[in-house]
Amino acid sequence: MTKRHEAKYKLDRRMGENVWGRPKSPVNRREYGPGQHGQRRKGKLSDYGVQLKAKQKLRGYYGNISEKQFRGIYQEARRLKGDTGAHMVGLLERRLDAVVFRAKFVPTVFAARQFISHGHIKVNGRRVNIPSYRVKIGDTIEVKEQSRELALVIEAQALAERDVPDYIELDSSKLTAKLTRVPLIGDVPYAVMMEPHLVVEYYSR
Repeated sequence: MTKRHEAKYKLDRRMGENVWGRPKSPVNRREYGPGQHGQRRKGKLSDYGVQLKAKQKLRGYYGNISEKQFRGIYQEARRLKGDTGAHMVGLLERRLDAVVFRAKFVPTVFAARQFISHGHIKVNGRRVNIPSYRVKIGDTIEVKEQSRELALVIEAQALAERDVPDYIELDSSKLTAKLTRVPLIGDVPYAVMMEPHLVVEYYSR
């Protein structure tokens, strides 16, 4: 099993939830954490523990991005007027790897990061290989023509487990997508409940 698969499955089991809603998630078979002590009864989490878990789950959902990057997104969201948690989600959804994942160009957000790093994605006609690239409203994201027949792309297009959200305009015949607006929290099709307000509380301590 690759390191990426281990990371995904371990996060599901540690959280006790099928974070991405995948049919092959180990939580579908056993709802306890990894390791020899995974089946022990867990005590009630403290407020700090609840906040930490919410942060780990949201950070893990977006491909387990680095703590430095995630904290930077929080700090940027805090500087904006309005709900910091909502702004955090909006900034996360504007990451190029998140848009590529939402558009179903690849099956997982981990695959999206690798796909972009290997140069398979163009933004407004120019190749971009930075997964954290900030997509602007109206930008055109496309799979390079010579990459459209890759097995990974074909597999992702056939996935029935998730739909393309309405804030992404998709042309599946040309494999192009546009971000039409920054989504609200309720628009984002998380497979499990995310609690960005608890993430804000975690960093505000």
